[in-house]
Amino acid sequence: MEIAAAVLIAFALDAIFGDPGWIPHPIVFIGKLISATENLLRRIIPATKNGQLVGGFFLTVTVVAISFIIPFLAVKYLGMLDWRLGWALQVFWCWQIFAARSLKKEAMRVYDQIEAGNLEEARKYLGFIVGRDTGDMDFDEIEKAVVETVAENTSDGVTAPMLFMIIGGAPLGFLYKAVNTLDSMVGYKNEKYLYFGRFSAYTDDVFNYIPSRITAMAMILGAGLSSMSGKNAWRMWRRDRNKHLSPNSGHLESACAGALGVQLGGDACYFGKLYKKNALGDDLRHIEADDIRKSITLMYAASVIMLALAELARVAVVLLI
Repeated sequence: MEIAAAVLIAFALDAIFGDPGWIPHPIVFIGKLISATENLLRRIIPATKNGQLVGGFFLTVTVVAISFIIPFLAVKYLGMLDWRLGWALQVFWCWQIFAARSLKKEAMRVYDQIEAGNLEEARKYLGFIVGRDTGDMDFDEIEKAVVETVAENTSDGVTAPMLFMIIGGAPLGFLYKAVNTLDSMVGYKNEKYLYFGRFSAYTDDVFNYIPSRITAMAMILGAGLSSMSGKNAWRMWRRDRNKHLSPNSGHLESACAGALGVQLGGDACYFGKLYKKNALGDDLRHIEADDIRKSITLMYAASVIMLALAELARVAVVLLI
């Protein structure tokens, strides 16, 4: 029951106040741990294909283990001194793990520049939240990229860590964020990380397999409750969910595309290389800046639905046990 309450309060704190920026974010330390461990492994492991595969495996296992063990021990031993201290630390760390308000803030920074007609500034701020090349994008492409990012990160930044925290509190939430951060830092199919980052990328796919699909269902339901098209979201999800290169992102983007009545996906450039990607959804209307705001509304609707279901499931399990 304590964990359920901690996650609920943490979600509310994030929604109201956003990330507590007055203290260093734990994900920053996870990122530094990834960089330091990668540098160490690259120095001691041969730069062959098999060597990089082995190095990537040890990178993932090491970072994930440390990211779980440290908060687990901190919560455990602080709770032994006083259960209220342990619970308060759970609340605070769960608050830091949630990223809904941060995602909204970053998306709206791009939105504001689009509305002001500042193309270069819109490209710059978009580059902070996407991995693709943004230097040649026009406003339509920027708007589409932001909507896609909000859709995908509804799971990565909000609902997936929420599910892990409901199960195992902040320690399991940090374990998930370590997996997610590894993928964002080394899970690329370029020359540097094709083999070294492969295990991290596969691990992220596994960890997001169930959350992405549950989140897509919450999006569909949330669309119907937010003056969007739940029916079309369901139709596009059924038709297009497997068209994405990622085994998980297509579920989220297809549901979002259907809810908004726009077309997402399509070709994109990464590190100067063009990647052919399928379109998701029907091109029923021209995408516009206001779709960014709608995608944020859909993110919160899906997150609240997921939170309610997760809390009920947690309470039911505790009562049954």
